[in-house]
Amino acid sequence: MIQVLGSSWALFLGMFMLMIGNGLQGTLLGLRGEVEGFSTLEMSVIMSAYFAGFLFASRYAPRMIRRVGHVRVFAALGSTISAVLILYPTLAEPWAWTLGRVAIGFCFCGVYITAESWLNDAASNENRGKALSLYMIVQMAGIVMAQYLVTLGDVSGFILFIIPSVLVSMAFAPILLSVSPAPVFNTTKPLPIRRLIEASPLACMGMFLLGGVFAAQFGMSAVYGARAGLSVAQISLLVSVTYVGALVLQFPIGWLSDRIDRRWLILGLSGVGGAAALMAFLLPGHIGLILASSALVGGTSNPLYALLIAYANDYLDREDMAAASGGLLFINGVGAIAGPIVVGWMLDNVGAHGFWAFIAVLMLGLASYAGWRMLRRPDRGVEVGDTVSYAPISAAGTAVAAEVAQEVYIEHEIEQLEEARDDAA
Repeated sequence: MIQVLGSSWALFLGMFMLMIGNGLQGTLLGLRGEVEGFSTLEMSVIMSAYFAGFLFASRYAPRMIRRVGHVRVFAALGSTISAVLILYPTLAEPWAWTLGRVAIGFCFCGVYITAESWLNDAASNENRGKALSLYMIVQMAGIVMAQYLVTLGDVSGFILFIIPSVLVSMAFAPILLSVSPAPVFNTTKPLPIRRLIEASPLACMGMFLLGGVFAAQFGMSAVYGARAGLSVAQISLLVSVTYVGALVLQFPIGWLSDRIDRRWLILGLSGVGGAAALMAFLLPGHIGLILASSALVGGTSNPLYALLIAYANDYLDREDMAAASGGLLFINGVGAIAGPIVVGWMLDNVGAHGFWAFIAVLMLGLASYAGWRMLRRPDRGVEVGDTVSYAPISAAGTAVAAEVAQEVYIEHEIEQLEEARDDAA
């Protein structure tokens, strides 16, 4: 890990600052929208716009990179992000924020694709897995740090919007000045959705439902907190524990997923996350319970994301795995676009804690569907020892990171098989 950090520290430092900027703008807009008097529907559309831009960029950003190169795309998208962050408080109108969120989502997706392909090229076969793990840690650490910075300023002013703009602008200096030459860019076309559904209906349904959960956590947590009367510090802590829980539980759950029937693990994790959200809904007003629920939801939903990809791969040929990851991420993105709209409706019609009811319905719905699929397919069809290794993939990454993760763990399995053959011989 030290070797990976030493060779790619500039890229990780730049990504850390970028994630602070992204984490700040999401929480800030939720809080500033309350100050500006935006309606719940307006805020829902604004938050949903980010995921629409992200999903759009996942298709078109690779074409831009092939056409004009990594460096130009990286610089252009970074400049756009920095400009939009400054424009938010300057033009505080719902339509302007919606367009800004589409642009921000598109640009951040393009930046992530560029950075992930650079990281993949800079890493060797021996340390690519460690590089990916460190990349995921840096992503979540940046978002957590952003929540602390929110508490240091006035959300009704300009300073908190200037800070992420400056950080994003500065993030590109270490990356562009010290990163290795741009690699040849190539991504796998996603597997057809019909083929994915045929291979694993549970993985497809789970990714769609998790898209709504992630959108609620990343896009609507601040809106919920403002409607529930939480302080800025409490809202920041609410968002932070979501990612801390994800970071802490990701690897233990990954270890467990390679040793038991993954369907039971999917059912159990979604049931625990759903029960935690249900408790926060039934017992509103207890900040300790709300924080604990947020940590459990984050700690179960994020590993579920990687777990569902691994489960789908159990029923696919190796040459289809990278393409399947891209298709599953697309399904997740579609669910994420719809998530904020439904959460906004819940906030207006159920109350502030309808936020938790929405998450509970999705998580418990996934648990129920997993149980139903186990009845429909009692014979798992894949022995535990023959499953594809769990790859710790963050929901904040793109299809590039997912493809890299699959390549890493496929290579690892091939090495293990070769070692086993050598030992047998």
